[in-house]
Amino acid sequence: MQVQVIENVLKLNDEVARMNRADLQNAGVYAIDLLGGPGCGKTTLVEKTCAALADSVDIAVIVGDLATQRDADRIARFCRQVVQVNTGKGCHLEAHQVRQALSRINLRDVDLLIIENVGNLVCPVGFDLGQNAKVGMFSTTEGADKPAKYPYLVLAAEILLLNKIDLLPHVPFDTPQFYADIRHLNPTVPVLECSAHTGTLEPWTRWLRQRLPAHVA
Repeated sequence: MQVQVIENVLKLNDEVARMNRADLQNAGVYAIDLLGGPGCGKTTLVEKTCAALADSVDIAVIVGDLATQRDADRIARFCRQVVQVNTGKGCHLEAHQVRQALSRINLRDVDLLIIENVGNLVCPVGFDLGQNAKVGMFSTTEGADKPAKYPYLVLAAEILLLNKIDLLPHVPFDTPQFYADIRHLNPTVPVLECSAHTGTLEPWTRWLRQRLPAHVA
C-alpha cells in the first residue's frame, strides 16, 4: 500500500512571503506584522504611531479584519496609504493577501509598512507574511495570564508590547507574573510598556526608528 504524503501546507505561503520580502527589501521598506487579541489596542497603536512619526517617516498600513473597513477608515486619518483586507471567516492574514495589498501601495514612497493582523493570539503566529519582525501585543485589561496561555506568540515575536499601562491602577493585573511567564518562555525578547490611548509611545517609536532605513533614522 502506497502512502500519499501531503506537503507542508505552509510551503506555498512561505514562497509568496519570500516574494513579498524581496519586494520590500528592494524598495527599502521595513515591515512589521502586528499581532494581538481583539481589543488589545492594535488600531489605536497604529493611529498614534502614524501621528507620532508623521514628520519624518512615510508609513503605509495593511489592515486585516474579518469584516468592515472601520479600522482602515480610522487609520486613514493619519496615513495616506491604507489598504483593508477582509478575510471573511479566515482568522489570519496570509502572504498572498498581503501581496495583493502591496500591489495597491507605492512602496517607493514608504519607509515603514505596518501590517495589522486579524485580532487573534494563535492563528496568525505561524504564517510568514514577508515582514522583518513580528510584534506581539498584550494589554493590561486582558489579564496577566495571556503570555502563558498563548506561548507561541511570545516565542515568535521579535518584540512584545504591553499596552494600556495607564489602566494599571484600575485593573487586577499581576505584573510580576506577566513578566515571569514571558521570561520563562523567551528570556531575551524585549518588552516595551506603552499606552496608545494616552500617546505614551516613546520607547516603541524609538525602537522603530532604530530599524528604519538610515536616511530616515
